[in-house]
Amino acid sequence: MKKMSEKKFVSDLWRTMKSQEKENPSVALLHERMEGMKIIGLTGGIASGKSLVSGFFKELGVPVIDADIVAREVVRPGKKSWLRIKKIFGPDLFKKDRVLDRKKMAEIVFNHPEKRKELEAITHPEIVKEMIRQIRALKKKGKNLVVIDVALLFESDLFRMTSKNILVKVDEEKQVARLKQRDALNDREAHQRIFAQMSMAEKEKLADYVIDNSGTHEETLKQVQKLLPLLIQSSV
Repeated sequence: MKKMSEKKFVSDLWRTMKSQEKENPSVALLHERMEGMKIIGLTGGIASGKSLVSGFFKELGVPVIDADIVAREVVRPGKKSWLRIKKIFGPDLFKKDRVLDRKKMAEIVFNHPEKRKELEAITHPEIVKEMIRQIRALKKKGKNLVVIDVALLFESDLFRMTSKNILVKVDEEKQVARLKQRDALNDREAHQRIFAQMSMAEKEKLADYVIDNSGTHEETLKQVQKLLPLLIQSSV
């Protein structure tokens, strides 16, 4: 059998990797890790304070890619995801300016799990593609550590592609109170949205690190400061 040259092996491997990325964009996260990028997944239950923690990472100089911000970008009028949502869910989900009414969309997906899966199938690939684009842009700037802030990190299986994963948790009583205040929900609606997600206990089993945000902001910041050196020293 003729021995394959190193150059051809690398070339064939690269083509295989790119083919995998087309079929499953999240695989690209694993490829970036192989090339030395530390990708830290950050998640938490709804109203757990995940945004607070991602803000602390930014203050400490760590780049953060917020999947929720990316999600808003990929459903802008005319975008691929926007067109598919309109086709599948209908025009009533859009405002007069053609912008997706996220509140109406949330009401549908939280009450109908099958609709949530449909929406995720439309948006998740595009969200991941954009996050990969931003990660590669950071790499070109010499960065080798990035936090990706993803609400459905565990549910979407993205956690399998990252270097380490962090869970932000809070006790249920505070979670309900924060959610009711933040989104102007009643008690039933708040509990409904919490129970629609993977349980905190299940998420803790999958997380490498847990930050408890039940206390003060200062206490949470101290946990982030203590964790950062461990992330820097960790392997990809």
